Amino acid sequence: MATSDSGGLSGNIAILTAPNSQMTLVDLPRPSGQSLDNCTNSNYKNFNVLNTDLNLQVSFDDKVITGTVTFELQTIKECDTIILDTSYLFVRSVSVDQQPVDYKLCARKPIYGSPLEISHKCQGKVSVSVEFSTTEKSTSIQFIRGDTGPYLFSQSEMIHARSFFPCFDTPAIKSTYTIQVESPHNVLMSARPIATEGDVYKFKQPVPIPSYLVAIASGNIVSEPIGPRSKVFSETPNIADCKWEFENDMEIFLKVAESLTFAYEWETFDVLVLPMSFPYGGMENPNITFATPTLICKDRSQVKVIAHELAHSWAGNLVTNCSWEHFWLNEGWCVYLERRILGGVASLKAKMDGRQDYLEYGEKSRHFDAILGFGDLKESVNNINPEFTSLVWDLNNKDPDDAFSKVPYEKGFFFLFYLETILGGPKEFDEFIPHYFKTFRYKSLDSFEFIDELYRFFEPRGKKEILDSIDFKKWLFGKGMPEEPKFDRTLVVEVEELVEKWLDFFKSGKDDFSQFSINDIETFEFNQHLLFLDKLCAELESINPSSQLIMKLPEVYPYYTKTGNFELIASFNTILIKYGNLTETDKVVVNFADWLGTVGRMKYVRPGFKLLSTKVSNEFAITTYKKYESLYHPICKSLVEKDIGLV
Repeated sequence: MATSDSGGLSGNIAILTAPNSQMTLVDLPRPSGQSLDNCTNSNYKNFNVLNTDLNLQVSFDDKVITGTVTFELQTIKECDTIILDTSYLFVRSVSVDQQPVDYKLCARKPIYGSPLEISHKCQGKVSVSVEFSTTEKSTSIQFIRGDTGPYLFSQSEMIHARSFFPCFDTPAIKSTYTIQVESPHNVLMSARPIATEGDVYKFKQPVPIPSYLVAIASGNIVSEPIGPRSKVFSETPNIADCKWEFENDMEIFLKVAESLTFAYEWETFDVLVLPMSFPYGGMENPNITFATPTLICKDRSQVKVIAHELAHSWAGNLVTNCSWEHFWLNEGWCVYLERRILGGVASLKAKMDGRQDYLEYGEKSRHFDAILGFGDLKESVNNINPEFTSLVWDLNNKDPDDAFSKVPYEKGFFFLFYLETILGGPKEFDEFIPHYFKTFRYKSLDSFEFIDELYRFFEPRGKKEILDSIDFKKWLFGKGMPEEPKFDRTLVVEVEELVEKWLDFFKSGKDDFSQFSINDIETFEFNQHLLFLDKLCAELESINPSSQLIMKLPEVYPYYTKTGNFELIASFNTILIKYGNLTETDKVVVNFADWLGTVGRMKYVRPGFKLLSTKVSNEFAITTYKKYESLYHPICKSLVEKDIGLV
């Protein structure tokens, strides 16, 4: 977040006060007005974007997208130059109000790309058009060979939209879109389809969105219905499995989410299951969530990722962080809503099963998810640069991708969970949820505006004294872990007892495994499996267990060697490789390295290569990476190369 035009968190210090109050709450670094975005070269503060028109042509032969982008601008501060973000784009021509104008594609700046400076005295409404094409270095766009032919998809979060098309590449700017795409294969966009005429596909997005949410996919893509408002898309060989994985949950997710917020505004909630190189679990592109194929586990255990992306329909897509320095506003809110949705669904299913404690069960389920999240947060805090363990970051001259971790997700959730708890519990906080999303609908905001809104809402309800007691400075700018909340641990006890039993066994050094059997875990729900493996892995750190005993685990629990669930594969192999004293020729290591060549999701790829690097050898990690690097997305490649010391 910027405190002045020069950026950074060390600028002017302002006093944060409650609305209509003279009492000082806390001293915080705070800008006058909304935060500036340090991660854009554009002069976005000078304009409102009334509409953006994209006219695109896809060439699979040349592996480029060419086209024209036209911005309808309303000048809010007169200026002589329009500056747009670009990165690795070729600019062919520029016109303003349909007349050619002078422009300059400036030298590339590290991290943030090449500013496109357009000479024009801006007053009132201005129409700006840029002809462009992507290049092989464009980090948002990936052309690959899918299962059934050529395939294209984009991934623009956080600052990669500028390598897709010239734009104001900042979440502070939102626009409606009209889009036309010419492609020899089916096309999907993060917008509502209007018409298809031969190879030309037309779309409209009437809800204003930031540039990072503009997404494209093209290939031999087919669809199946998975609810009255939802379809799933994939290549033909996978469509039946994708339909089965999601069809039981989509509409119930939507209804529970609407009960927490308000009516879903985007009309359709569809999911595209992408090829393996997609680097994230999911991306909340409006109308068409992009999802990793690692969700297709044939056990429906990973459909919760779709609940997360659905929650983004309110948190992030309707209400957006104004800069990546306040990313927790997107992701912390999203995890909070996700867990409320999943807790609500758990209650409904428990009621259908005839459980009398169905309401309590849903809340226990939410707390169980939060306990897992607290463990994930600990791991992230222990393995990331401490400056990125605060909720609000300083990204001046920094790459926001380097700050990416579980911190904004989980620490953001625990901040909101703390607010929910201290302000009276879910019933009290539930009234604030729709108020917040309605108040900031179509807008972008910073953390200070969020705190202001807490006061506007809760002070008239007699909660001012409680709000005054909150250490907002510590929550927003404090490094490291928050205090662990008091969770309902009902669903955790069984797992913890089994972990303790194993720890005692490893401490004893005995090799009699008769006290363990597959019966230990056969009644576990999926999250219990995950907690068991993650907790066992973490607790073994202080024991230094016998590697021979560790390598007996697959015989005791063969379920973990046969599962097709990517979460369990990653977690179980982490234990074996971390504590098994293995070499690059051991079967477990060879199989795990080969598995990394079948998955592009960074959640598994980055820890996987770090594991090989630290516990086998860095040379083996590099050799394995070189073998599969062409399969990975550019964002994934750049981060893995940093992780294993190639750059």
